[in-house]
Amino acid sequence: MVKLSVNINKIATLRNARGANVPDLIKAAKDIERFGAQGITVHPRPDERHITYKDVYELKKIVQTELNIEGNPREKKFIDLIMEVKPQQVTLVPDALGQITSNHGWDTISHKDFLLETISAFKALGIRTSIFVDADKKMIEGAKQTGTHRIELYTENYAKSFKLNKEKAIKPFIEAAVLANTLGLGINAGHDLNLENLSFFKKSIPGLLEVSIGHALISDALYLGLENTVQMYLRQLK
Repeated sequence: MVKLSVNINKIATLRNARGANVPDLIKAAKDIERFGAQGITVHPRPDERHITYKDVYELKKIVQTELNIEGNPREKKFIDLIMEVKPQQVTLVPDALGQITSNHGWDTISHKDFLLETISAFKALGIRTSIFVDADKKMIEGAKQTGTHRIELYTENYAKSFKLNKEKAIKPFIEAAVLANTLGLGINAGHDLNLENLSFFKKSIPGLLEVSIGHALISDALYLGLENTVQMYLRQLK
């Protein structure tokens, strides 16, 4: 079964809107695991507009499944956080300062040396690494040269085109996955995957190991309830 890692940034966004501790992020993470999710994902940003660095340290104490921390390794504060927390997985994303959400993958060719150095440092601590990439064969070949354990396929283009022509939308991702499998890279995926398009994606992508889903899942939970929503997403992955 493909693992479901729930990104809880949006829960932190709601909490921060009032400056107190409602909803309780730590309780939510515990509940999400109890409801069956196999991981918790967070993406702390420099302005701490949702997940704070303090949150990450607290989550490390209580997450029983897998803690996946996303972020831009060009930020020293992020590097220091990873070195101290030592999550099971770190996902490297090329976000610019102040970026609302991740919207592109790494140019793994131009940034090969930087990624290689960063990944080597994380691997020395026993941390699994994943690189956020577009479904581009050259970028996947470049990712292999960095020494990363996995890639995370950026799936916004798939999600946008799914209703128009799902077979056409999935094609570049299948080709990317086949190449990644050949190169020995593990495959994660995320961005705009939801209850409508997730099952088809899972069934189509050979070797898919894990999906990270936040915005859609938390939005669905407003109508369907958190426990029910987590269970519904898990069913799409069976």
